[in-house]
Amino acid sequence: MINIYIPALQTSAGEKAARYIDTLTKPIGSLGRLEEIAVELAAMTGEVFPTVTPPGVLVFAGDHGIVKEGVSAYPQDVTAQMALNFLQGGAAINVFSQQIDAQFKLIDIGIASDLSHKDLVQRKVKLGTASFYKEDAMTRSEAELAVQVGYEEAEELIAQGIKCLIVGEMGIGNTTSSTAILAVLTGEKVSKLAGMGTGISDEQLRHKVNVIEEALQNRHINPQDPIDIISKIGGLEIAGMTGAMLAAAAHRIPILVDGFICTVAALLATEINTQARDYMFASHESVEQGHVCAMKLLGKKPLLNLNLRLGEGSGAAVTFPLLHSASLMIANMATFESAGVSEKE
Repeated sequence: MINIYIPALQTSAGEKAARYIDTLTKPIGSLGRLEEIAVELAAMTGEVFPTVTPPGVLVFAGDHGIVKEGVSAYPQDVTAQMALNFLQGGAAINVFSQQIDAQFKLIDIGIASDLSHKDLVQRKVKLGTASFYKEDAMTRSEAELAVQVGYEEAEELIAQGIKCLIVGEMGIGNTTSSTAILAVLTGEKVSKLAGMGTGISDEQLRHKVNVIEEALQNRHINPQDPIDIISKIGGLEIAGMTGAMLAAAAHRIPILVDGFICTVAALLATEINTQARDYMFASHESVEQGHVCAMKLLGKKPLLNLNLRLGEGSGAAVTFPLLHSASLMIANMATFESAGVSEKE
């Protein structure tokens, strides 16, 4: 995993795309960020006329032992219950995945109970993480395996022909883990990063901050080692998303990064290989407090701001039509010459 090869952007394809876009029947630059997206897609894929359909959606589900410390508004059982909701097609990400004709998979990478369903991908590393307030969330080998699971699941979707990757998560307690990871990566105070998560009270938020602060003091984390970070304070589903994004970047597949938790996973992917960042779009700006900080560290500007904070990959799926529009623009619009339209003098 650490030595994974990710190719450099093919800037020549991006430059050709930019020149071609300037010949389309519109004032130069008049389609704003859609033009920028098309150029970025060309550089990512190496194709002047990039395609992003069909998209693929991978949702990783895993539980967090830190829930035992009272940091969430919901009990741990909700992870398994929501996983069944996904499998029955009733979650937001199901609705939005169907809307964009995405291939969808739900992966049990660490739910704390055993589920059985014909559509559930069984890749459980362990029955949830330990409470990182008291001990390491998982072993180093478990962290490495979880990243590998994500990588392999993304590669399977890529082999089936997807042209854009969306990753999502389900795991009660994962904003606590993500906040702790972001604090390690940025050196920022936990109080500036921690948010309401599933909807906790102000008093619960203060408790959440205290739990994270004490845990970080006790875990002795190496901030230069992303696997050490994952093993000590991470989540199995966060590790899975990390691996999936690395696989997409290795295959020149554009990645639509979802909200706070997914962005933290994206940061871990770039810690493993900095070139992974080149294949990412930030889909939206979450209302979760730490998300702006995470996006700033990732070096990405969000495409939308809809006050979302659901996770699941839902914000990325809602944003996908923008990428599709950008690819259709460059592929299907007429040029001034082909349309017989006079250009600007």
